[in-house]
Amino acid sequence: MRQTVPTTTQDNKKTARRKSGRALGPALVVEDDGLVAMDIADALGEAGAAPVTTCASVAEAMAQLEQSVPSILVLDVHLADRGDGWALAELAIQLGENSPLIIFTTATPEAIPDTAAGLGRVLPKPFSTAALVSLIQQERPRGILGRIRSALAGQ
Repeated sequence: MRQTVPTTTQDNKKTARRKSGRALGPALVVEDDGLVAMDIADALGEAGAAPVTTCASVAEAMAQLEQSVPSILVLDVHLADRGDGWALAELAIQLGENSPLIIFTTATPEAIPDTAAGLGRVLPKPFSTAALVSLIQQERPRGILGRIRSALAGQ
């Protein structure tokens, strides 16, 4: 069942943005373990993502992606209805003007084909939500000035 985590109050949003440095934009969490999905959604919301939508299956996630492509896609690759959840990452990249930041979560990272793993970052389970948020904050695309500085620095 697809769920959207309610947007936090204005004060909580400001606090989350201060913690993360900026708003993260919309996020989609595709995870069939309800408790894990809620934990990830809460952490993303606190870090500044809004809204955060959760889906428990590939079918639900595909319906959500038809409506909008998120800025962040946290994707369990082995879901109850399909074992190749990385196909959602390929779909998300093709649907939107801007590709989302994709984070694959799985207990068996070696099972993800190299071509699929190259679409994002792989976060082996179990992981802490702090590690997830840290990875997202490190990987978020920087603004034009940050990209120019990185290019000039050879990074």
